[in-house]
Amino acid sequence: GAGLAGSVAGLASLFSYPALLAVGLPPVAANVTNTVALFSNTVGTAAGSRAELRGQGERLVRLGGIAALGGGVGAALLLGTPSSAFEAVVPWLIALGSVLILVRGPLRRMVVSRAPESGSARPALPLTCAVLLVGLYGGYFGAAAGVLMLAVLSLSAAEPLAVTNAVKNIATGAANLTAAVAYAVVAPVDWVAAVVLGLGALLGSWVGPVVVRRLPETPLRIAIALAGLGLAGTLWYRAQT
Repeated sequence: GAGLAGSVAGLASLFSYPALLAVGLPPVAANVTNTVALFSNTVGTAAGSRAELRGQGERLVRLGGIAALGGGVGAALLLGTPSSAFEAVVPWLIALGSVLILVRGPLRRMVVSRAPESGSARPALPLTCAVLLVGLYGGYFGAAAGVLMLAVLSLSAAEPLAVTNAVKNIATGAANLTAAVAYAVVAPVDWVAAVVLGLGALLGSWVGPVVVRRLPETPLRIAIALAGLGLAGTLWYRAQT
């Protein structure tokens, strides 16, 4: 479930993080274990999205490098500071990303004259900053980082959702990898849980791009946005209790 939801909608942690809490892992251990395990999500989606990623190499290197830098900063913040303040703003970030996905069409038409074609130009400063911040968020906590990244990338280029979704998976995966390496060395990762979750996510994420390819874009985009809003509400409620 985590792999499928992650590759299709960027919501892998909607399944995986609560599952790790349910089997008894403390929140910090669940968070770092989740980050390490879900790198397999990137491997699976890359394998399943070869058609969408064809010709995107230069763009993936740029966006992946920016996101990886953010992921490293996010991991350092998690390991060096208390998480309560950042967790309080997480639901609002997820909700913002979900709303951006819902209104992507009008917003993209507003910026299309200045937006770079897919893979043809360097990211503009606003895009660079946004990808860096989403990468930081992904390295720090990660739940629905894919929703935020999809919202950012959807406004930066005119292309099918399946292509944007595939690029989003690689960019968030780069942030995840940087954080996962740090956590594997110095954080309390539960390796049994990480391996089991990672194998399941690998299988689910491999199937995900096939689902994206076959579903109509508008209903899928609406479903992703509503799922993100649902996760935002859930995390907000937990923060209040």
